[in-house]
Amino acid sequence: MKKEKVESKTQDQNNGRRDFIKKAGVVAAGAVAATAATFGTAPYSYSKTNPIKWRLQTYSGAPLGAHVIKPQIEAFNRAAYGQMEIELYYADQLVATGELFRAMQNGTIDAVQSDDATMASPVDINVFGGYFPFATRYSLDVPVLFKYYGLDKIWAEAYGEVKGVEWLGAGAWDPLHIFTKKPIRSIADMNGMRVFGVPTAGKFLSRYGLVPVTLPWDDIEVAIQTGELDGVAWCGFTEAYEVGWADVCNYALLNNVTGAWFGSYFANSKSWAKVPPHVQEIFKLSMDSSHYYRQIWYWGGEAKLRVEGKKMELTTIPAAEWDTVVKDSEEYWDEVSASSPRAAKVVQIFKDYSKVMQKAGVPYRYS
Repeated sequence: MKKEKVESKTQDQNNGRRDFIKKAGVVAAGAVAATAATFGTAPYSYSKTNPIKWRLQTYSGAPLGAHVIKPQIEAFNRAAYGQMEIELYYADQLVATGELFRAMQNGTIDAVQSDDATMASPVDINVFGGYFPFATRYSLDVPVLFKYYGLDKIWAEAYGEVKGVEWLGAGAWDPLHIFTKKPIRSIADMNGMRVFGVPTAGKFLSRYGLVPVTLPWDDIEVAIQTGELDGVAWCGFTEAYEVGWADVCNYALLNNVTGAWFGSYFANSKSWAKVPPHVQEIFKLSMDSSHYYRQIWYWGGEAKLRVEGKKMELTTIPAAEWDTVVKDSEEYWDEVSASSPRAAKVVQIFKDYSKVMQKAGVPYRYS
């Protein structure tokens, strides 16, 4: 009798377990179906028929854009899962580079990757975008200045005063070197040389007779070949080799004017507001990924090409003479500092940062 009760009890328990498993399976299947409906098939099929579309133009031409932005945009488009799609355009394809800011502000394009000076941003800190003479030594200086020294707040404040535009963040590019047809071995050799370059550095170097010339990005190589330009003061070794300028220049000056280019991402305010918060976050994450990629690409490329590159002869202005250029930059900093209270804040941050790096010593500064 006891045995029958035990067997009956065991059978009831087994039946109970089977019922539970069946019910759990039904619930789990329902949950999976609900998840798919919420996050998969339904939104994806909807967004595939009605995605948010952006047109983004970069400052760079296609050969350089293949590194500084194309991988990011392709990754973003995949991650956005059909909810949003960005069409990428290179330098001057939709609008001239100098008109990028206005075109974005009025909605002709939705977003921009550029430095502040090159795109003629109407803010009192635009002079710091691109290459500000001797403000940085290494590419890592740029994100540190924005994250730990307050440049992010200053940039956000400045662009917050401009209607219709959102500043999304900044990152570092390459150092500034001068690549030319004729050698530069002294400051005097710069006199009269016509170079394609970014506005701020060009203005500073013009005091030594260098003549900044503005041309469409895609015309630079031919302009050097024909003699319309004597060289470029726009990039470092990695870019010069990547875009073909090392093929038409004979000499590379090792003395650099600054350690890294400041570049930013911007968006039209209305376009940005239409993007759901989670997709905004995906775009910002893709920006960070792009910044990380460039840190490695430039840092490794600069060293490797200076040592192993065979296309250009390396020249150097003697340290004692170059020190006068570095000293002149202090005067230039003071001139810019006097242009506005906000510019003065930025210059002071550069000064404070430089002191910290010098005191920190190796590996932050070697001299």
